[in-house]
Amino acid sequence: MLELIIIGAGPAGITAAVYAARKRMSLLVISKDIGGQAAWSGDIENYTGYQFISGPELADKFAEHIGKYGVNLKEQEAVVGLKKSGDIILVKTGKSNYETKTVIIASGKRSRELGVPGEKEFKNKGLTYCATCDGPLFSGKPVAVIGGGNSALDAALQLVNIASKVYLVNITSALSGDEIMRQKVESDQKVELLNDTQVTAITGDRFVKGIKIKRAGREEPLAVEGIFVEVGLLPNSEFATDVEKNKLLEIQVNSRNETNIPGVFAAGDVTDVPEKQIIIAAGEGSKAALSAFRYLAQHKI
Repeated sequence: MLELIIIGAGPAGITAAVYAARKRMSLLVISKDIGGQAAWSGDIENYTGYQFISGPELADKFAEHIGKYGVNLKEQEAVVGLKKSGDIILVKTGKSNYETKTVIIASGKRSRELGVPGEKEFKNKGLTYCATCDGPLFSGKPVAVIGGGNSALDAALQLVNIASKVYLVNITSALSGDEIMRQKVESDQKVELLNDTQVTAITGDRFVKGIKIKRAGREEPLAVEGIFVEVGLLPNSEFATDVEKNKLLEIQVNSRNETNIPGVFAAGDVTDVPEKQIIIAAGEGSKAALSAFRYLAQHKI
């Protein structure tokens, strides 16, 4: 019987694990990977203590930090169910079942799909959702980044050092990311910005050869060999069927990271906390761990 299970090993989950380990709680971290969305990022310039660090480097630091405390980590394991019975919480994965007194859901978010013809057929055949992971595969080739927020701008800035040309296809009339990132993208000669432009299809044969775009009421082809989809994120909250969520399916928490179920806490981007930032997720993770520790102190289970 564990005192705490943490679901997810991104900034929120890792920080929660560090705080729980320092409280000498018996804990288990279950996650498909270490780093979460942070590991997908390119250049990170706003994480306190690091004037500059890449996403993969920060993920390595996370792994090193929990390794120092000997945290029990089940990697490459996905949670598929969570149910509380009496005082005990059952966490079910595709491989096993675990029992615990408290849980912190820090499962983050995943990329939203475009939902256009050809997307499923060309996934991993020129179409990807991670510039950090797959950008190097498109060296010297023309590519398209779909989106207009920070994740799309980050992808474009990574790809200008790799691709021959970067088309930034944005469905709205203007980019919505941070001003400093917008300035960098808009001033780069390799980037061609296509605002008010909708992607209607992905085209190719065995691999991606282009996209169909619609602007000013006209549909036209755009030849690219790589497509990076950055049109937002969906919370990984499906397994938590009894936890209250908002209309975006984000888990609702109070200032102590408590959900509607006693003993079940949540932190990071999977929650309804307004701003989705690495440092905010880390702070929320620490709060959730301290709340779980306090809960155990107040409830003799």
